[in-house]
Amino acid sequence: MRKMLSLISSALRLSAGRTGSRVVVSARTYADFTPQATFDIKKCDLHKLEDGPPLQAVLTREEGLKYYRTMQVMRRMELKADQLYKQKIIRGFCHLYDGQEACAVGIEAGINLTDHLITAYRAHGYTLTRGGTVREIMAELTGRRGGIAKGKGGSMHMYTKNFYGGNGIVGAQVPLGAGVALACKYQGKNELCVCLYGDGAANQGQIFETYNMASLWKLPCIFICENNKYGMGTSVERAAASTDYYKRGDFIPGLRVDGMDVLCVREATKFAAEHCRSGKGPILMELQTYRYHGHSMSDPGVSYRTREEIQEVRSKSDPISMLKDRMLNNNMASVEELKEIDVEVRKEIEDAAQFATTDPEPPLEDLCNHIFCNEPPMEVRGTNPWTKLKSVS
Repeated sequence: MRKMLSLISSALRLSAGRTGSRVVVSARTYADFTPQATFDIKKCDLHKLEDGPPLQAVLTREEGLKYYRTMQVMRRMELKADQLYKQKIIRGFCHLYDGQEACAVGIEAGINLTDHLITAYRAHGYTLTRGGTVREIMAELTGRRGGIAKGKGGSMHMYTKNFYGGNGIVGAQVPLGAGVALACKYQGKNELCVCLYGDGAANQGQIFETYNMASLWKLPCIFICENNKYGMGTSVERAAASTDYYKRGDFIPGLRVDGMDVLCVREATKFAAEHCRSGKGPILMELQTYRYHGHSMSDPGVSYRTREEIQEVRSKSDPISMLKDRMLNNNMASVEELKEIDVEVRKEIEDAAQFATTDPEPPLEDLCNHIFCNEPPMEVRGTNPWTKLKSVS
């Protein structure tokens, strides 16, 4: 194999004079880059588990480039959403995900697209990893017809296949996620449901009720608490008598994971998925992460924490920088190659923003569509008894 790569490399170098500098990059791509590397990852804290995820993770060059690109798209998309919100093009509630990209990308890398996922209202990143496009997400944020929910859901209510939102009521998605997991078990397809919530929702009574039912029925559900240290403007220490969220399931096994490391999240998710698929019932994960923006766009994010704190996390634990350094230090990519990805991502975001600001808004007659699935057209009462609207599935 190595001999074949060397021959390809030599052939490409011979033609470099005729075809330009891009061929030199191609030659490096085939022969000179490390195809895969093994990295040490942080040990997870365990609850009611004898063994945990591995302490090393194998990363291929293709996986690394994919994770890097996806996290950059998330980051740039959220920064563009911030800009459009400040221009009053995006209105209403808007909760940004920048800083937490390793959670969404790592979770998706540890499960299958046929598995199911439900989350709270900080949902843009998961909409992307579950199959939504940047164009659809941005258009939904601006309330346009080309949005992923046809412009009727907005920031908090986006959906794709096997992705159930985007839920605005704090903690309400957790029992819904257990219901999806019950359907997975009932249908016998060896699928599971990832059910996400934040540290702010972790004290909700309905979550503990769900733990009980899920454990009794041994549902294939991965409960994941994304602990970004603050529930709105309240630090976890001020809100919770115990901040060991991974132990909150009591009788449910738990893991505390470095949520800023995409490889750590991926390996922990694979471990949790195997636990569920083997019929052992639910498992709980706490991802220790951090959001760079405030709770929502109405929160400047610096009244309850210092700018220095945010900058320290950016400089020491940024998930994109961590992956980038690993790849560069192990010759899995070049600086030029990653810069090229950055340029492509910026263009993709700008094109999506252009579409999101020029696509038409949905007309009034679309307002009541999609109330039901696969049902004949029906009439829906408007704001008064004599106003009738039509609903089409």
